[in-house]
Amino acid sequence: MYRQNGALTALLEPVIAALGYRLWGIEEGSDMRGFLLRIYIDHDKGIALADCEQVSRQLVAVLDVEDPMPGPYQLEVSSPGLARPLFTLAQFRQFVGAKVQLRLCAGRHDRGNRAGRKIVGSIEAVGMDEVLLIEKGQRYRLAADEIEQAHIVPQF
Repeated sequence: MYRQNGALTALLEPVIAALGYRLWGIEEGSDMRGFLLRIYIDHDKGIALADCEQVSRQLVAVLDVEDPMPGPYQLEVSSPGLARPLFTLAQFRQFVGAKVQLRLCAGRHDRGNRAGRKIVGSIEAVGMDEVLLIEKGQRYRLAADEIEQAHIVPQF
């Protein structure tokens, strides 16, 4: 599953919690402008733009002082939204029964002609280190480390 940067999590989670929010997850990557650090925050009452701005200001200050990034970066603070990404098995447990889209680290031979890396199905159960998913009537037992990326598929 997503590899969360432990050092960044340890640095940023207390700051976010002190502001009254939960750290939902961290994505690191690059885009056309360079290195991107995307922080997802959550709150029981939801997240508004002002919440993201407040957290962003505090995180910039901490990141400037601690300097954990290897070079220039762009910080983005966001709500997980309706199509929220899932970063941990605990988050998968919160959404048992929900429809999710997963991208696997590699294709699976047991998927027949759907042997690609993408699976869209419902979370049936979550174990200690695996997710049981149902896709078109077929059950798949996926080890957490097989899952590269996951997000909820909003149902309207």
